[in-house]
Amino acid sequence: MGVTSFMQEFSSPVPPHILFKAVILDIHNLVHKVMPQAIESIDIVQGNGGPGTIKQINFAKGTRYKYMRHRIDSLDVENFRCKYTLTEGDVLTEKIEYISYEVEFEKASEGGCVCKMRSEYHIAQDFEIDEEEIRIGKERAIGMYRVVEAYLFENPGAYDQENDESMFLIN
Repeated sequence: MGVTSFMQEFSSPVPPHILFKAVILDIHNLVHKVMPQAIESIDIVQGNGGPGTIKQINFAKGTRYKYMRHRIDSLDVENFRCKYTLTEGDVLTEKIEYISYEVEFEKASEGGCVCKMRSEYHIAQDFEIDEEEIRIGKERAIGMYRVVEAYLFENPGAYDQENDESMFLIN
């Protein structure tokens, strides 16, 4: 098995604590509302939102994929970091065994934040990764961030509770 890593970074005018809450902590409640053409639902299969939680993303009918499952490996709410692994779904092919992600939101000096994402593709033996497919997937991920960003501008204060991260854990 081989590992291929990619780094990606983009800026957002949204403060890191707000974007982190919307995109990481509460994505299961938000994304199907702002992107119904792409995501039908996100279900919590196991856990309460913290490490060990498994979320299943169900894609909208008529899209290329049916579902995928992520496991949250670590969650640092104080520093706006999350590590998770794509473990299952038709997004994975016989070429890719799993994909690990690290996402971090840092405060930008001019306001807003910088989102840094690292992904590691764990490739099955005797396969090479199609970097064009990876590029397209990365563009889709940033597209989702941009849609959430637009929602946050249309709904100021929606995720602006500075110190109430516990509201996003599942009871």
